[in-house]
Parts: sequence; structure tokens; C-alpha cells
Amino acid sequence: MQPNRSVPADILISHIVYNNVAEAIAWLTRVFGFSEHFRYGDPSHPNGAQMLFGRACFMIREARPGSATPKDLGAATQSVSVFIDDVDAHYARAKAAGAKIVEEPHETEYGEYQYGVEDFGGHQWLFACHARDVSPDAWGATLAKN
Repeated sequence: MQPNRSVPADILISHIVYNNVAEAIAWLTRVFGFSEHFRYGDPSHPNGAQMLFGRACFMIREARPGSATPKDLGAATQSVSVFIDDVDAHYARAKAAGAKIVEEPHETEYGEYQYGVEDFGGHQWLFACHARDVSPDAWGATLAKN
């Protein structure tokens, strides 16, 4: 696959809507430790930006007609999982910064150690690491027969 410095991830990139992109950049950087790769539009009032965290890459953009934040909708619409090395340290950082913790750190039946948090726009995030290897059928999932 041809590399592209404007789109470093080549598997999946989430696009997340915020009412104020500059505020989102600042919040996500301060609270979650993400870093801004680039922004576009007016530098003081950007229309969008690309954020990075380790190997994770995602886009944020300004809400426009036909889109809204979960906070504006009054309901969570999805969650984003980000895999990190130190869940407890990340949890402590987010909590100390005043983020809304929606799920305390814990190990799941499917082998992940994670915590859940809601950002200022109402987006749900899971920060996780693999705690152990568990087959899906060991915790009750049904494997598809291909």
C-alpha cells in the first residue's frame, strides 16, 4: 500500500463531530494526551483536525447541518476504543482533569483491562489494554461459521 503522510492510519479512521474544533483539540490534548497532527480551515477557528495517539489516528470536524454531537442529541451514538500501554495512568490523568468517568477500570470477561470516559461533547471512549487471551466462545459468544 502506498504510504500517505496526510492519512497515516491504513485500517480505520474515525471521524468525530464537535461543535468547536479548537476547543476539542485543546481538551483532547490536555485530558487524554492526544496530539494534533494538522488542522484545516481558519487556524483560529478550524473546520477540522487530525489527532494522533501512539499508532491511533482520528479526524475531528465541526458539526454542520445533518450532524450533531452526542451531547446535542442527548444520547451516545457510538464509542471509540483506544489501546494504550498504561490504563491506570491514563485513567488517573483523565479523572484528575475532570473528565466524566462512565466505567471504572476493570478486566472484562473477554480479556480486556479498560475504563470508560465521556468527553465534553458526549462522545464515549474506552481506553484499554489486552489483559489475557480469551477465545470468544469461552465467554459466551457464538463464532460465525464461514
